[in-house]
Amino acid sequence: MPVTIPSALPARRILEGENVFVMTEGRAFHQDIRPLKIAIVNLMPTKMATETQLLRLLGNTPLQLEITLVRMESHDPRNTAAAHLDAFYLTFPEARTRRFDGLIVTGAPIETLPFEAVDYWPELCALLDWSRDHVFSTLHVCWGAQAGLYHRYGIEKFPLADKIFGVFPHRVLDPRNRLLSGFDAVFPAPHSRHTETRAADIEATPGLDLLAVSDEAGVYLAGSSDGREVYVTGHPEYEWDTLKREYDRDVDKGLSIEVPRHYYPGDDPSRQPQVTWRSHAYLLYANWLNYCVYQRTPYDLGEISAELPSPAAEE
Repeated sequence: MPVTIPSALPARRILEGENVFVMTEGRAFHQDIRPLKIAIVNLMPTKMATETQLLRLLGNTPLQLEITLVRMESHDPRNTAAAHLDAFYLTFPEARTRRFDGLIVTGAPIETLPFEAVDYWPELCALLDWSRDHVFSTLHVCWGAQAGLYHRYGIEKFPLADKIFGVFPHRVLDPRNRLLSGFDAVFPAPHSRHTETRAADIEATPGLDLLAVSDEAGVYLAGSSDGREVYVTGHPEYEWDTLKREYDRDVDKGLSIEVPRHYYPGDDPSRQPQVTWRSHAYLLYANWLNYCVYQRTPYDLGEISAELPSPAAEE
């Protein structure tokens, strides 16, 4: 959360130069406070597990959040009970009359399919278009990041010779970006995917910033320059045993799968894996909620539009 200080305090300029988030008394006085409305478009087949993972990260904040779970009407989930969906989810047509401060679009285990071959692709494209003037900031995760980059910018995904599977070190490319506030220069994060988005394509796209990469796993974090779109190609929300369960499942099926890298101590799957990415995951979600959503979203959600002033113009 920001530190509120007098506008003329000499420390203000020093702290701002160090990328410490400070707020002047005038701005703090005029802030209106209300719960943030966050929608989660859950595309994962294991919806209940994904709900828990995301809500755990979102709950680690002093901000009050109102969560709305959303699913695709054009897709019939086979791994989640209809009673659960009916009780806790809105379809996109039911949700589209509302506005939200933030939106999360999850991954889905369909990355080897062409985007247009996904049964709910037209509906997801309609949702992404709708979000431009109904949501202030959208966080895309894994396949959701690939889908958003493809639909909005035409950035392709490419198949990999070998699955990127494990917990990989990543380098911060822009330490002054608010999403990366408090990050170490190198931080770990899990990946589990058969395709990649290439750094050169993001760097060549006006309005997009490449924020963190891995020498082994490639692109991890990118975002629009105005903070209203965030793209995470990995899975910071994973629990300590998510990669283990995926590995054990494929081994039990007799599938060819490599041991997840940098995950088990000594890369020995007989040993219990250790969580090394949890603090990064909490910090990433807290930064998104604070800097991309809470500090900039209009108090009146009816004022959200596709084009809003840049962060610099609002200071």
